[in-house]
Amino acid sequence: MRFFKCLALHPLIMSIEVSNISKNYGQQKALNNISFSIKKGEIVGFLGPNGAGKSTLMKILTTFLNASEGDADVNGHSVIDAESKVQKCVGYLPEHNPLYLDMFVREYLSFNAEVYKVPKEGLEEVIEQTGLTPEAHKKIEQLSKGYRQRVGLANALLHDPEVLILDEPTTGLDPNQLIEIRELIKNVGKAKTVLLSTHIMQEVEAICDRVIIINKGEIVLDKALKELSDSKEQIVEVEFDYRVEEVALQKIDKVTKVENTHGFIYQLYFSTKEDMRGKVFDFAHDNGLKILQLHQKNTTLEKLFVELTSPEK
Repeated sequence: MRFFKCLALHPLIMSIEVSNISKNYGQQKALNNISFSIKKGEIVGFLGPNGAGKSTLMKILTTFLNASEGDADVNGHSVIDAESKVQKCVGYLPEHNPLYLDMFVREYLSFNAEVYKVPKEGLEEVIEQTGLTPEAHKKIEQLSKGYRQRVGLANALLHDPEVLILDEPTTGLDPNQLIEIRELIKNVGKAKTVLLSTHIMQEVEAICDRVIIINKGEIVLDKALKELSDSKEQIVEVEFDYRVEEVALQKIDKVTKVENTHGFIYQLYFSTKEDMRGKVFDFAHDNGLKILQLHQKNTTLEKLFVELTSPEK
């Protein structure tokens, strides 16, 4: 797309630079001296419990809210002194996706495209990019939650922003819809900087290069996912078609602990970073069991999140 392009003021400037941001609501401090930066092309997961300050910071970065203290730059433009320039750089999908349900998909996007002065070919490109072509003739109220999220994402992409800020984009989706939106965000993220707010660990593991965890308005972790995945411990979650004695699962090589979380679903803890899913598959085969689901979990991220955001912290 060759329209309405936002350019950074200097090629070395970070896509997002947050400097000592605080936000107060009366006596309540929603954000307390937050600072971090995001490089061009990074996909960063923004994790935290409800009320931690995630949405507040995102609204400040999109100029919907003013900070009480500090500043932030998006592509070199200050959210305080250059609001309109920031808005040209940012595509924003809020947690509660605001849509005109009585409008048709193409009609709604055309309406917003006129605001951004997006040419028709740019509009059609976004519709195709977000997989909306088969649904573009329908009213938004006729769409599933997954397709409504696609409409919201298409709206955020209309002006070809260099930075995408997505607040809980997969909330309320069923597993199939979740996978579709996840893949869409990954594909879009190949050419853009993405700040993705979520409370779902699997989203961060599947999409992001880096994770920032916030708790009670303060950053408590900022690390690349690769660093977290270098742990010598892993969890494999498996669902069989039949109940299995835990003592039998403990005989699998390098298993240190077995938990039956519910039903026929088990979490197997291994004392190695080697992918042990093959061993679990062999166990099922040798014992005449069917595996209904099998995936590796990032134990370090989950443990850190619980430890860093527990109510006692």
